[in-house]
Amino acid sequence: MPPLVSPHADVAGADAKRTLRRRMRALRLVADQKTGPDGAMALVGHVMGALDSLGIRKDTIVAGYWPIVTEIDVRPLLARLEHIGARAALPVLTAPDAPLMFRHWTLSDDLEDGPRGTRQPGAAVPTVIPDVVLVPLLAVDPRGCRLGQGGGHYDRTLAALRDIRPIVAVGVGYAVQLVDRVPEEACDQRMDWILTDAGLVRAGA
Repeated sequence: MPPLVSPHADVAGADAKRTLRRRMRALRLVADQKTGPDGAMALVGHVMGALDSLGIRKDTIVAGYWPIVTEIDVRPLLARLEHIGARAALPVLTAPDAPLMFRHWTLSDDLEDGPRGTRQPGAAVPTVIPDVVLVPLLAVDPRGCRLGQGGGHYDRTLAALRDIRPIVAVGVGYAVQLVDRVPEEACDQRMDWILTDAGLVRAGA
């Protein structure tokens, strides 16, 4: 019986992703320059109006990220969630091919320099398993298929977390980063929700 998926499918998908990445980096740069802090504050309003849908309540662990280059800033959102009793965490990269770890973080905590311009909690800070993961992206489609930088860090991380227990993955970006279709490979992990400065929608709805 022939394979259900062509052995060349992932190669074609990888090539298509490289092309899309170039285009989306340029679009995200324009969106960041145009929207900036207003986009970050819009995220706060969208999430605060959907806490129950996202399963966020007191003591929920929400993993964000330290924005690099032109990624939309989720720090105002994490600060607002901390104010209502949720707990924030930031990712830590320990090895190039390993899943990310998450360590507890508050706005007053000192951070260390991480790879590629990130900032991350130090080794003395306790690790946590998040309930909700805010995932940066270059592009995402309505199915929840996400295009990242190409390192596979979040795909490995979400796969590992989902092997432990259910989590909610929220792809976060500017509205211009929502595209008709993202090439999908077998290793890709889909988002459950899509959050942009224009709104919050359930993936696949």
